[in-house]
Amino acid sequence: MSGKGAPELSVRNAGDLRVAVIAAQWHEKVMDGLVNGALRALGELGIDEPTLIRVPGSFELPVAAKVLAARYDAVVALGVVIRGGTPHFDYVCQGVAQGLTQVSVETGVPVGFGVLTCDTEEQALDRAGIEGSSEDKGHEAVIAAVSTAATLRSVSEPWH
Repeated sequence: MSGKGAPELSVRNAGDLRVAVIAAQWHEKVMDGLVNGALRALGELGIDEPTLIRVPGSFELPVAAKVLAARYDAVVALGVVIRGGTPHFDYVCQGVAQGLTQVSVETGVPVGFGVLTCDTEEQALDRAGIEGSSEDKGHEAVIAAVSTAATLRSVSEPWH
């Protein structure tokens, strides 16, 4: 269920990677879909004991990612922000995106971006990986983060 133009990523030898998933609590049905997709992807990759923590909302994802990046090979951030009638949407989306990018760049730990930024709840549900959805962004965020972590591990191992 990847989006139009999305690459088909193949991930090998990832079962020993330590992965943490951080999920916001707003919009329960959407978040349940994202979390289920993420956990399913981790199981498919042989990562049987991921850490799952919940934070109040998407704005809290970067600080949690920063703490977890010190102990994990990859972090996956899941959340949803739905546009309302005020500029709050823009500030939250910008802060979350910049914060998660900063964590990844500063720590060298891949952060999977599974934060939906949608105009409507219907758009979010269509990307949440639930029955009838056209996309599964929780699953995709895990594959991207774990694929990147495996790639970084392969290039950081000593050359023979």
